Amino acid sequence: MPEIEDYRGQNPAWCPGCGNLQILRVFKMAMAEMGLEPHELLLVSGIGQAGKFPHYTRCNTFNGLHGRTLPVSQAIRMANHDMRVIAVAGDGDCYGEGGNHFLAAMRRNLNVKLFVHDNQVYGLTKGQASPTTAEGTVTGTQPFGVLSEAMNPVALAVAMDCSLVARGFSGNQEELKELMKTVLEHKGFALLDIFQNCIVYNKVNTFQWYKERCYPVGPDHDPTDREAAFRLALEFGDRIPTGVIYRHDRPLMEDLMPVIAGAEPLVRQPFSQEDVAGELERFY
Repeated sequence: MPEIEDYRGQNPAWCPGCGNLQILRVFKMAMAEMGLEPHELLLVSGIGQAGKFPHYTRCNTFNGLHGRTLPVSQAIRMANHDMRVIAVAGDGDCYGEGGNHFLAAMRRNLNVKLFVHDNQVYGLTKGQASPTTAEGTVTGTQPFGVLSEAMNPVALAVAMDCSLVARGFSGNQEELKELMKTVLEHKGFALLDIFQNCIVYNKVNTFQWYKERCYPVGPDHDPTDREAAFRLALEFGDRIPTGVIYRHDRPLMEDLMPVIAGAEPLVRQPFSQEDVAGELERFY
């Protein structure tokens, strides 16, 4: 059985008190409890503080471009649908630069898991507003306050019929650990939006701010009820629900693609250079 130390990577360079440190600790606990060996997992990230996550974790990793975490993750999954693939992104990285890829990934429903470290600010590039920054918030690059309405990624995911939609808080580590395990065990594309505090650039959404507002959804909530899930997703302010918000067991794209449906992963299928040369000749 793997242990937490088996997932130890480089020493984190995050600020002391950053919510990323809690997410990293909980992630390693969840992987160990699930019995997953580091070689059975692949983490893909882009740019940002969350983008450093794979550096601090010992497993297969791919660190790519800003906002391009999801297309890389989906390509890897199509090439090897036996591999567990987790995309790790920040709220700016995923919902800003990568917003179009976020929409496409939910529609396709490849078996990729998306963990978004949501601190409602760009924490690496010096604190400008991200898509989830609250309207009116003053930042270093928005001295008159944010003029746009904040994006609600959980409500958007429910509206897009994302196969699994969940929200957690880095300060509620036991709930977050169980959510990570639930997401990984789900068959389909899954969003786990994780609230975390940035102690340097976000003085509004602090650890205490989240602690006072986040509450776990009750056992009476049916995540398969889309209307109820949407109402819950829209609840944001003095009270913010955490847990599994929505679930819809949709067909996987891997099961719909003739080349890999019920077959060996592409990486293990026979390859012939002659076949490729023959196809290329058709274009001459």
